[in-house]
Amino acid sequence: MSSEPRIETSSIPENLHPVLSALADVAADLSRTIALGPLAGNLGASVGSNTDGDVQKALDIVADKAFAAALRGTGVRWYASEERQDVAQIDAGGAWALAIDPLDGSSNIDVNVSIGTIFSLQPALDDGEATFLRSGRHLVASGYFVYGPQTSLVVTFGDGVEQFVLDREARLFRKTKSAPSIPSQACEFAINASNYRHWAKPIRAYIDDCLAGIDGPRGKNFNMRWVASLVAETHRIMSRGGIFLYPGDDRAGYEQGRLRLVYEAAPIAFLVEQAGGMATTGLLAVLDQVPETLHARTPLIFGTSEKVRRVIDYHALPELEDAALFGNRGLFRA
Repeated sequence: MSSEPRIETSSIPENLHPVLSALADVAADLSRTIALGPLAGNLGASVGSNTDGDVQKALDIVADKAFAAALRGTGVRWYASEERQDVAQIDAGGAWALAIDPLDGSSNIDVNVSIGTIFSLQPALDDGEATFLRSGRHLVASGYFVYGPQTSLVVTFGDGVEQFVLDREARLFRKTKSAPSIPSQACEFAINASNYRHWAKPIRAYIDDCLAGIDGPRGKNFNMRWVASLVAETHRIMSRGGIFLYPGDDRAGYEQGRLRLVYEAAPIAFLVEQAGGMATTGLLAVLDQVPETLHARTPLIFGTSEKVRRVIDYHALPELEDAALFGNRGLFRA
């Protein structure tokens, strides 16, 4: 890790300075590499698969190794990565455990769409794996780097949300004056509509009512967004509000969705709650879930609180027969 700080640390808890500085240092390097695109080599080349069979890209492996190396000496005892089967020990006497998705959205590398890094921190137990098999209520920090037109860090230490933007000339993440806060009103939803036929009835009913627009029970028109990059979707909702839905469905292997609880859903849920939003599986708050395995998957629905509550209400109704029935239910009138 560079001896020069790569992030303004005045608002970061002092005991987390080394960890955040290390993460920022690697993120600055990744930002430069990603910006070079094909000039930096075939970053999007498939080089194998991870423990769950998902394709790994060349830059996935580069990012994972870089973060693990940079965290030595920062007080991180346990390192759990989406790209590794098992928990790795970094500093034997460290106080922290860090979970990370080193490069979220890597399938978009070749098409120049924003990708990112997601991470969370919690106190370390003596058993590495047991540390991460706890609910998200144990997190003390979480955040993401988004590598786009700007390279930004959005992070929480449990008392609101802060944003830093990379000053490329100084190679320094500078804190912005305004802090992200999810707007209370928005007319956007993000979901992969190609999977409509596989969704459970509450999800289909919710989307049907959005698509009915001004003439439907919601009484307003909505826009749909889908980037297929969790960090990019989160960053938009942090800025403009709305709702993101990646539900489980009836396809084999998708019963619990495809997002990892430890590396993706819990860190994002902590951020979203700190920004005034909500995150749920549809039945349970994401942060209340306890992962059964290190790489457990979960449905994830998050965003503007009013919209997330409405999805929860849909799940709480008796077995649905026809989404059109919602047009006659006062609960779902705008």
